[in-house]
Amino acid sequence: MKRFIPLREAILSAAILFLTLLVASRFPGFVAPANLANVFNDTAPLIILALGQMVVILTRCIDLSVAANLALTGMVVAMINVAIPGLPIPIILTIAVLMGAFMGAINGILVWKLSIPPIVVTLGTMTIFRGIIFLISDGKWVNSHEMSPAFTGFPRTVLLGLPALSWIAILTVVAFGIMMARTQFGRSIFAVGGNPHAAVYTGINVGKTQFWAFVVSGALAGLTGYLWVARYAVAYVDIAGGFELEVVAACVIGGISIAGGIGTVGGAVLGAIFLGVVKNALPVVDISPFWQLAISGSAILIAVAFNARSGRNKGRVILKSAEATQ
Repeated sequence: MKRFIPLREAILSAAILFLTLLVASRFPGFVAPANLANVFNDTAPLIILALGQMVVILTRCIDLSVAANLALTGMVVAMINVAIPGLPIPIILTIAVLMGAFMGAINGILVWKLSIPPIVVTLGTMTIFRGIIFLISDGKWVNSHEMSPAFTGFPRTVLLGLPALSWIAILTVVAFGIMMARTQFGRSIFAVGGNPHAAVYTGINVGKTQFWAFVVSGALAGLTGYLWVARYAVAYVDIAGGFELEVVAACVIGGISIAGGIGTVGGAVLGAIFLGVVKNALPVVDISPFWQLAISGSAILIAVAFNARSGRNKGRVILKSAEATQ
């Protein structure tokens, strides 16, 4: 009988609920609807980036340049806003998405056409993107008083009780759920990650699929770059420094297999929410934020061990089935 909710997602949901109730036992205000909405809004950028990273990891690649992509795009759109304060927000959003997609395409082309390992490519572009930020800004910050009210106000615009940032994350989750389950591209991603050699025989271009996965990841990083800078009303060289590791952690905790081909949209979202709850809960219970690293690291190790065990069990089932047919 097929489970309505996969085991991993059920366990992760239970862990999030337990952690939330544990904090609420000391500070009941933590579970107030307004506070939970704030926690989700704080986690929205991580959710968006985790979905993009999920697509890349499912194709047996990894994108370590997402945070640098975010930072560069954020700096560029902030500087554009300073130069042209009246530029409409839809145009700024379009610039951010296209710029992020272009940087993702650079990663994809290097992986596809030159067969350079993804981790090497994205480590290199991560450094390059950060360097470009310094060159175009001369190391200077773009602060809130230099940004237009419309630019900084859009992510905070409240609709039906939630800011626009949260609604964008929700719409992204819905779009990715449909894409991964209902489209040829989504099926190609799973096929490439599950067995790239078999995917070739079905007519799927493995390199091209990986290329488009990087483009999708880059586009979401670009979108998040504008949302991040506008929400916090500041842009600087080291913005979102190290955030790429948190994005990868959200995916791994959510059950996205580093070996590719295994994972769900729900798992990536729950992994991000778990980290978001941990990040917001620790200060409430007077625990040092440095413990967040230990907790996140422990969750990653547990998730990887769970993946390894599941893989071994699946292998045994396949072997048993093969033996039964002989």
